[in-house]
Amino acid sequence: MKQQVFVIHGGTSFDTHEDYISFLKTRELTLERLTQGEDWKASLSDELGESFEVLVPKMPNGTNVRYLEWQIWFERCIPFIQDNAILIGQSLGGIFLAKYLSENSFPKSIRATLLVGAPFDDTSTVESLTDFVLPSSLEKFATQSEAIYLIHSKDDPVVPVEQTEKYMQALPKAQKVIFDDRGHFNQKKFPEVVSLIQSL
Repeated sequence: MKQQVFVIHGGTSFDTHEDYISFLKTRELTLERLTQGEDWKASLSDELGESFEVLVPKMPNGTNVRYLEWQIWFERCIPFIQDNAILIGQSLGGIFLAKYLSENSFPKSIRATLLVGAPFDDTSTVESLTDFVLPSSLEKFATQSEAIYLIHSKDDPVVPVEQTEKYMQALPKAQKVIFDDRGHFNQKKFPEVVSLIQSL
C-alpha cells in the first residue's frame, strides 16, 4: 500500500468584506506573480515517487478563507484519507490542521503532521487570522499525531519565525526545522520536505 500524504495549502482571510475588497484593489500584481505557476506542492507527487499517493485538495475560497468552510470540506475529504497518513499544512493550512486536530477526534491514525510557515496567532503576522484561532490547549493535537514537525524560515515576511517558538511552548515534543532564506516557502521545489517525508 502506498504511503499517503495529504496537503492543505495556505490562503488569506480578512476581518471585513471591505478589507477583502481593498486587498483585491491594492495587492501588488507583477508579471512574475501571473506567470510563476504552481509551487512545491504541485511537484510533490513526482518528487516522492510511486511509493506515495499525494492528495492536494483545493480548499474553498482561498483568497477570503473562513474556517467553517474549510472544516466542512476537510471533513468531506476524510473518507479518502487512509490510516497512517502524513498531513501537511502550509501557512493558513498549518494553523487549520493545528486547530482542527486540537478540537476534533480524527478517525484515522496520523503518522506525522508537518506545519510549514504556520501562524500560531496574529500578534505579529502580516495577515488577519479571523476565525482561525487556536484553542487554549493543543494537547489533543499532540496526542493524535505520532510526530509533529514545525518548519519555518528566519526570513519569512508573512509569518515571523517567532511564531514557531509559540508552537514549541504548546507542543514541546514537536521537532523544529528552521531555514535561513526560504521566505514563506513559495519555491518550486522543496527537497528537504521530500527527504523528511521519505524518512518517516
